[in-house]
Amino acid sequence: MASKKLFAKRSKRDAAAEGTSAAPEFDSHHFRSAEHQQRFEAIKGWLFHRERRVQLRDDEYTDFQEEIARRHWTSLATHMAKFDPEVVLEFYANAWPPEEGVWDMRSWLRGQWIPFDVDAFSQFLGDPLVLEEGQECEFGQRRNTADGFDEEVIAQLLCTSGKDFARTAARRRVQIMRTSMTTLTQMWMTLLLSNVLPSDHNYDLPLPKCQLVYAILTRMSAHVAQLIADAIYLFAGMPPTRHPLDPDKSNRALGFPALIMGLCQSFGVPVTPSKVIRPSITRAFIEKYCTPRQLQGDAPQAADVPPQPHQADPARSLGMDRYLQHLVRQQAANQRGQVQIHECLYQLNLSQQGQGFVPFACPTPDQFRVEVAWPEA
Repeated sequence: MASKKLFAKRSKRDAAAEGTSAAPEFDSHHFRSAEHQQRFEAIKGWLFHRERRVQLRDDEYTDFQEEIARRHWTSLATHMAKFDPEVVLEFYANAWPPEEGVWDMRSWLRGQWIPFDVDAFSQFLGDPLVLEEGQECEFGQRRNTADGFDEEVIAQLLCTSGKDFARTAARRRVQIMRTSMTTLTQMWMTLLLSNVLPSDHNYDLPLPKCQLVYAILTRMSAHVAQLIADAIYLFAGMPPTRHPLDPDKSNRALGFPALIMGLCQSFGVPVTPSKVIRPSITRAFIEKYCTPRQLQGDAPQAADVPPQPHQADPARSLGMDRYLQHLVRQQAANQRGQVQIHECLYQLNLSQQGQGFVPFACPTPDQFRVEVAWPEA
């Protein structure tokens, strides 16, 4: 239905333009239309969220590997080690929906239509989850119910002992910091943020993604092909933006480069892999990046702490009145700095929300000033 709507609208536009001006020229071997070629020019400077491979011996982290195998996600965890950036950019350029509200879940490369809907990715990944018509996976069912997920239970499973979600000033749970996660949680977060829900933001996990990790750890079914197809559609339609510090660069990034290249290659598109994906998830990687710090022996021992140098008593050297005035000025300066830092974080939060990301809950400047209001005398 979406495709018919798309082509119908184009035919009307072409008919309206007939007799007034010639159709714009474009490279018909690489692009669906002049608009899609323009889209390629707009995104060709974008970065990529590169995937990771899982490379572990059979006796290493068996619970992690066994769950990957049980879910039939092996293809998802063993992508090609390199990808062809030109093919990936052409795929995204031709997948761009030029008209709002039109869902045309396919792209076009070198004379081949490339579908990227749920069925296409299910088949490409080896049908990891087979559902009946109209059936929903357990993760989707739980997410869409009124009761949803029990956040306290999620925290108990995903966090190390005594840790919990980070909360807003109103005590609402928003994300789990990486330093609060178990090793297994960090391993799944690393795989998901590379190969399923691509993001370079990996020092905490927002609540919705915590729900997905919880579903995996409790062996709920999750329709990974649906998650990937939806994410690719969002990537394809992202508006271009410029880097706030360097106008010649973009701060956008496209996901699934190795997966997309493999999909295109399966349809006969010639590829020339040249860019490597991210480092693999290996035992050394897990021990370095996914192990809680206290288990790595990083906490300094008492004997390692150097003695503090002797400091003169400022109250005696300045006099008590001047010292108190000095403290007041210091605290006032600290408050001004905190307000300024929060203003920057708030503007960053608004910018990322406008791009479709909600990295963290951030109070407004007025709310923050209420929280840190200077005490009355």
